[in-house]
Amino acid sequence: MVLDHPEAGDGRYLARGPRVAVRPLTRADGPEFTRLVRASTDLHRPWLSMPDTEATFAAYADRLDGEQRVGLLVCLPGEEGAADTPAGFININNIVRGAFLCGALGYGAFSPSAGRGYLGEGLGLVLRHAFGPLGLHRLEANVQPGNTASLRLVKRHGFRLEGFSPGFLFIDGAWRDHERWAITADMLPES
Repeated sequence: MVLDHPEAGDGRYLARGPRVAVRPLTRADGPEFTRLVRASTDLHRPWLSMPDTEATFAAYADRLDGEQRVGLLVCLPGEEGAADTPAGFININNIVRGAFLCGALGYGAFSPSAGRGYLGEGLGLVLRHAFGPLGLHRLEANVQPGNTASLRLVKRHGFRLEGFSPGFLFIDGAWRDHERWAITADMLPES
């Protein structure tokens, strides 16, 4: 889901934590999102390939638009009426309903905010949203074995290792191996 309108009023967030809030990605986020992606190239490579131009952001937003995907920003909320600052993003991709009720996570921090725990707090909010209002039962995260920050993130949130997939995703010009991690609604700790 990508909204075509900019954020509005105090109801702009799906969930709020002590330091961050999560809101839907909007098409109006394009200029700031791509600026942050360009500033985060060294952090993301070779783990992610993200949209860094207006054209690639438009295509990214188009792919997120639909019932099978949700695009979210983890933000540092501004004062009332002020713009927030994106600290990272979390997407729920390939959502399958019916008996499966599953989605696949994609996520990343932006360099100016990386290493401060904002994405971790945001992931906790997204898990509660996915297992609550979205009605999902299972979320998967596919992580490259050398991506220690991402592995720490999923482990910290209680994901379990389920397997290894050689040549799983084409990222940054190569087919990359991934470990398959997953969490189900019943595994989510009480808060």
